[in-house]
Amino acid sequence: MMPAPAKPLRVAIADDHALFRQGLISLLGMTDDVSVVAETDCAEAIQPMVAATPCDILLLDLQMERSSLIDIAAVSPQTDVIVVTASEGVESALAAIRAGAKGIVFKRFAVETLMDAIRTVSSGQVFMPAPLQTRLVGELREPSHELLTAREREIVRHVAAGLRNSEIAAKLFISEETVKTHLGNIFKKVAVRDRVQLTRYALRLGMVGVHDLAS
Repeated sequence: MMPAPAKPLRVAIADDHALFRQGLISLLGMTDDVSVVAETDCAEAIQPMVAATPCDILLLDLQMERSSLIDIAAVSPQTDVIVVTASEGVESALAAIRAGAKGIVFKRFAVETLMDAIRTVSSGQVFMPAPLQTRLVGELREPSHELLTAREREIVRHVAAGLRNSEIAAKLFISEETVKTHLGNIFKKVAVRDRVQLTRYALRLGMVGVHDLAS
């Protein structure tokens, strides 16, 4: 177990289940380690919340991750994200870690485990449940762009260049519907929700350069 921090950590909570969120606030309020400084039940409010309210840790429900972790980091780089989830699927956890989450906690865990996760992440380490560690460590050795097929990487480059789905389809001699299917798979694999975020992701990993972008 990690030692308690010298001063309370500022924690924000984003979860659209009121009972869980309010219970979590009550439980965390009983500790000296943390101070809950903000909360929201709306995905669209997460970025404004962390931008307006300095916080060390954001506890983010996986189902609310429509507010991309990449965008959260852009407005509040000092905030570390711990994803809290009822799902124990490896793929969703892997996607969250790849997108920038510093910890994964299952909702079935006791509050003591959550506190350990908060302390671990605040000390600069990554926290993940034991059942995920072996699988995740093995998969994280692969560069994340290698999760994509050659065709998917080609589509990413065309998206970054500003091409519409119809233009990509024409270039690759495939249907527009096939392009849409590929994009849906790409978004899931790299944990982004739109073309702008995908372009930022591709830039960050060196899949495209600034000269490749739409002018």
